[in-house]
Amino acid sequence: MNKLKCMVIDDEPIARKGIEEYIHDVEFLELSGKAENPFKAYNLLKENSTDLIFLDIQMPKMNGMDFIRSLQNPPMIIFTTAYSEYAVDGFALDAIDYLLKPISRDRFMKASYKAYEYYLMKNVTHFSKTPTGNAYEHFYVKCGSKIERILYNSVSHIEALQNYVVIHTNEKKYITYMTFKGIEESLPVEKFVRIHKSMIVSINAIKSIDGNTIILEAIQLQMSRSFKDSAVEKIVGRNMIRR
Repeated sequence: MNKLKCMVIDDEPIARKGIEEYIHDVEFLELSGKAENPFKAYNLLKENSTDLIFLDIQMPKMNGMDFIRSLQNPPMIIFTTAYSEYAVDGFALDAIDYLLKPISRDRFMKASYKAYEYYLMKNVTHFSKTPTGNAYEHFYVKCGSKIERILYNSVSHIEALQNYVVIHTNEKKYITYMTFKGIEESLPVEKFVRIHKSMIVSINAIKSIDGNTIILEAIQLQMSRSFKDSAVEKIVGRNMIRR
């Protein structure tokens, strides 16, 4: 199992210990370090690989918001604070979640699963697995300040748009800032096919193929020459009835 290496940064010993105990109880989390202020955390980040930080906001010397802004490539962040008024600013910094103290176990678990699924979405190819081994039917993407849950079966096609990726579903479209290669590698290979350097299509959404054109329910998409042969073979495969 891929475990998230976690760091806890909080100036309150009791709060810090409580989060540490929660981490030890979650099988996909692993404590990699703890610090009572951001300055001590800097050195820990240099020494240890960290995927996720549980971060307090109001701390002496430097607050959690400024700490995150000072990092060039910050890991995932879950804010843990007693102050609700920082929530908007927290999500503006791409926080996975924002937990208000005192933090219940259920709320901690919900936030942790968000982080874990987001991590799998970005780092694990094909079907990501839950801690119990079941295949996910959905994935998460960050859209602005929100983390959106999307069902694989609801996706019709995905296109690259400059530095963004647009995910088209039956209900709406989602615009997320991530690489096209990153999302392609995270999708289940048996459900999706690349038809163009900037287009991926759900195989189940395809109604027919007419020359270089893929026909979906409400749109027609063009296959490029370089992807056509491999795309058609994957779509049709052994299901083609021949004479």
